[in-house]
Amino acid sequence: MRRTRALAAVVAGSAFLVGCGDAGRFGAPEPATEQGKSILVLYQGFFLTALAVGALVWGLLVYVLLRFRRRNDDVPRQNPYNIPIEITYTITPLLIVAALFAFSWRTEVDVSEVGDQPDVSLRIVGFQWQWQFSYLDESGEVEAELIGDSTGDPPQLVLPVDSTVQFDLMANDVNHSFWVPEFLEKRDLIPGIENVIEVDTTREGTYRGRCAEFCGLDHWRMQFSVRVVPQAEYDTWLAEQGDLLDEGATAP
Repeated sequence: MRRTRALAAVVAGSAFLVGCGDAGRFGAPEPATEQGKSILVLYQGFFLTALAVGALVWGLLVYVLLRFRRRNDDVPRQNPYNIPIEITYTITPLLIVAALFAFSWRTEVDVSEVGDQPDVSLRIVGFQWQWQFSYLDESGEVEAELIGDSTGDPPQLVLPVDSTVQFDLMANDVNHSFWVPEFLEKRDLIPGIENVIEVDTTREGTYRGRCAEFCGLDHWRMQFSVRVVPQAEYDTWLAEQGDLLDEGATAP
């Protein structure tokens, strides 16, 4: 009895500390985009549902162990079925799965929505084993470009805060995957297929990104960073990159 109570206390305390340690994010990073916030809410819902189901199962196990433990040599009542309980434990999981599916579908629609007039348009090309980031103007012409070099520093995307950024993701050799943990989402780059996503930046800072799809020998080199800055700083940086492009150079 004491061991069971101690185990339950340890499990409950661990779950509480994990939740409080990162402000209830349960191990997920703090989102830097509106889409990331939507994904985090969905993740928290799944996590709390899992905790509730786990607590219910453990509670029922403890109840059965204590309530129906052997007390004497009397033969207990032999009832092979209990219709109300069987109906309950059949319908309840179906309702839980249906609710989780509905919330997942709604979040997926919100995260995948793409508009016609983003504040920043980027064409991102993944190749073995680095990245090419091209900033596009309203006519679709390249106004700044960054090309990563596997032997040098990873390229750095610079984005304005509180802006809608559209990524046009492409690959020209094998499958890659564009992943920034603070965005709480990743999208694949597949040869011959254009994959377009949008993020609404909400928080300034510098975040690491990487390819999340094994793409060959030097897959580990496919890293980059994202720096979210105020609009004025972004405008200055973009103008500088445009001057480099006019001079026939690209910034690493």
